Amino acid sequence: MKWQNALQDYRHYLKLERGLSANSIENYSLDVIKLMKYLDVNKIEVSPTKISDKSIQEFIYSASKSLNARSQSRLISGLRSFFGFLIFEDYRKDNPLDLMESPKIGRKLPDTISIAEVDKIIAAVDLSKFEGERNRAIIETLYGCGLRVSELIDLRISDLFFQEGFIKVTGKGDKQRFVPISEYTIKFINIYKDEVRNHQDIKPEATDTLFLNRRGNRLTRAMIFTIVKRLTEAAGIRKKISPHTFRHSFATHLLENGADLRAIQQMLGHESITTTEVYVHVDRSHLRQVMEDFHPRK
Repeated sequence: MKWQNALQDYRHYLKLERGLSANSIENYSLDVIKLMKYLDVNKIEVSPTKISDKSIQEFIYSASKSLNARSQSRLISGLRSFFGFLIFEDYRKDNPLDLMESPKIGRKLPDTISIAEVDKIIAAVDLSKFEGERNRAIIETLYGCGLRVSELIDLRISDLFFQEGFIKVTGKGDKQRFVPISEYTIKFINIYKDEVRNHQDIKPEATDTLFLNRRGNRLTRAMIFTIVKRLTEAAGIRKKISPHTFRHSFATHLLENGADLRAIQQMLGHESITTTEVYVHVDRSHLRQVMEDFHPRK
C-alpha cells in the first residue's frame, strides 16, 4: 500500500466516518505528510503497513528538535490516529505508536481579555473606512456569541433569527446549534447588513454569506486574524489576542456573572462538559464567591 493512497483513504474516513471539519482533516493529514516527507528525505522506502515503531521513534525524535511539547504531543496523537485507522481497515495488526508516550504538557488555560479591553478594541475600529461597520460587527459577534472563526465566516443571512433572539451556528463536524444573540449585537449586524453589505456587488456563491470582503465574497480565516491583530495594535493593547480570545472571554465573563456551566457548554458547542470546565480554572474568584454564598459554614 502506498502512502498517498493510505492518506487519501484516511481523509475520506475522517470526513465520512468521523464527520470532521475541513480544518481538522487538514491538521490530521499534515501529521502524516510530515512523516512522508521525512521518509522521502532520508530515502527510507517502507510502506505504511510495514513501517516499524523504531522508524516512527526516529522520526518523532528528529521532529521534536523544532517542536515544543504541545506540538510534539499533537504530532504523536495525529499519527496514532492514522495507524489506528489502518488497523480499523485491516491493513495492519499493530499501532507503532502504542508504546510511545506523549510529553507532559499540562492543561493550557485559555487567554482572556477584560470587558474594558474588548471595548478598547471595538473603539479602535475606523468607521470612516468601507470595512469599518463590518469589522465592528465581526468583533461584536465573536464576543457577543462566542463563535469560532470557522463558524463566523460560515454564518449566513438565513442563519439569523433575530425576532426569536437566536442565530443558527454550524460547528465542528457540521453539528448545528442555536446560540442566543443580544439586541446590542443585533444592532451592529443590522447596521453593517443594511448600510454596507446591501450596497455591495455580491458574488453568486456568497449571496447568503453574512460577512463579505471588498470583492463581495466570503472572508477567509486569515483575514479575521488580520482584522483582530490590526485592531489590537490600534487599541494599544500589547498582549497577544486572536479571534479565539473573544470566545474564551465570552465564556469567562458569563461564568463570572453567574451563568450555569452547562448553559455555557451548549452555547459554545462543546461536546463534553469537561472541555467547558477549563473556564472554572480561569475564574477562581467566581469559585470563592460560590463558596461564600452557598456553603453552610461560610
